[in-house]
Amino acid sequence: MIKIKLDIDNQIGKVDKNIFGSFLEHIRDAVYGGVYNTDSNKTDADNFRTDVIEAVNDLSISNVRWPGGNFVSGYHWYDGIGPKENRPQKKELAWNDIESNQFGTDEFMKWCEKADVEPHICVNMGNGTMEEAQNWVEYCNSNDDSYYAALRNKYGRNEPYNVKYWGLGNEIWGEWQIGHKSAEDYTKEAVEYAKVMKRVDPSIELIACGAGFDWNITVLDKLIKDVDYLSIHMYVGNEKYAIGDHQGVIKNEVNDYYNYMSTGELIEKNIQAAKSQIKAVGNKYRLSQDELPKLCIDEWAALHWWGDEEGYQNYEDALVTAMFFNSFINNADFVKMANNLSLFINVQTIFTKENDILLQTVYYPMQLYANYRGNKAVQLNIVDVDNYKHDGREIPYLNCSATVDEEEKKIYLNVVNLNLEKSYSVQIINQNLEINKEVIVREILADDVKAENTFDNKNRVTLEQRVMTISSNNFEFNFAPHSITSLEIKY
Repeated sequence: MIKIKLDIDNQIGKVDKNIFGSFLEHIRDAVYGGVYNTDSNKTDADNFRTDVIEAVNDLSISNVRWPGGNFVSGYHWYDGIGPKENRPQKKELAWNDIESNQFGTDEFMKWCEKADVEPHICVNMGNGTMEEAQNWVEYCNSNDDSYYAALRNKYGRNEPYNVKYWGLGNEIWGEWQIGHKSAEDYTKEAVEYAKVMKRVDPSIELIACGAGFDWNITVLDKLIKDVDYLSIHMYVGNEKYAIGDHQGVIKNEVNDYYNYMSTGELIEKNIQAAKSQIKAVGNKYRLSQDELPKLCIDEWAALHWWGDEEGYQNYEDALVTAMFFNSFINNADFVKMANNLSLFINVQTIFTKENDILLQTVYYPMQLYANYRGNKAVQLNIVDVDNYKHDGREIPYLNCSATVDEEEKKIYLNVVNLNLEKSYSVQIINQNLEINKEVIVREILADDVKAENTFDNKNRVTLEQRVMTISSNNFEFNFAPHSITSLEIKY
């Protein structure tokens, strides 16, 4: 029998709330028609969709990265402030669209306040300038008689926004990016950007643009003492989704379930590689682990489609989403921020019509992991687990993580059963603990891994909760085939 041994003293690190972040870019309906809408009766006086804000609140999203993404490499924040009738309407080159600039810095900040999330701004290191980034920090965070602080006051905001998280560009390593640069050229500029931005506000935290091995080593070698995070992006795709070589992408174009489920191994591989790169450069400069930059996975998603036609996330994507969170938790010592595409309205997680909203399958693992967790990650000891073979490798059918809340005296055990057809009866062994006889079981289940939530059938996949009574300190639980389960154990 498979055994999962829980030892709350064997801790990995603090689970940072910022791993439950999101990402909002000016693309398709994400901003205009999504979070900001002038044509719906679901909006408030600021034209913010209240049903989207409610959905964000239910996900306990901690921080939102904005304005991009590829969009930011051609975006000039000056265009999005001041009276709306005076804002320029411009050709936008990242996604070949027209940008109205009706949703700019002050609108984003107001939306963050209403949604109770922390703002996370990425600056333009494509065709932007160091001075532009410096002035953006001043506009947002200064509380003195400087020009841009006074301009913010003039436009109706007296108190500074105190934006803590600032990204130094987006995917500058990519040839598709406006202002694409080599690692050496990016690093030279990023050092100077960091210098002036932190002189305006020394309390801000900076995120360096990361990629693959050679790029990361070059960037870290010059920036390791200047930045607080190294970012990496991770996308995986199901069926029709297609993308280039994007830092290790699995594309399930052949509709191979177990190929797609091998995503969990890829996520872990990418995180371990980035951790080792940070540690290697840190060792060169004799930095302690507390002094090292941490990982910020500020773009990640299990995408089911990326075409022009309408498409929905299916239950396979939900399974993969849960595995992302398991990896973030199992690497809690280094993964301190992550931003899912959950605010890419009508692409990922949340779909809207004029006066209606749909929560896709991937919404529910996000809701589960963000709302039902402890604040410290626990290392699990899993014995006798079944494996499947993929590309000559042995991959466990059970993908797991655990957290503990020592103040509330609760353990949360998260298990994703990847076996398409087989359930597993698992013995849960609680080492050195006496536990309550009632366990709260939360499950996300589906009768078919291709199951989708649609506007005609909104609740085919959802989060369900029940209470299970156990008779002893160690107990058995049957994990259903292709399932996502969280056990809340009180001790």
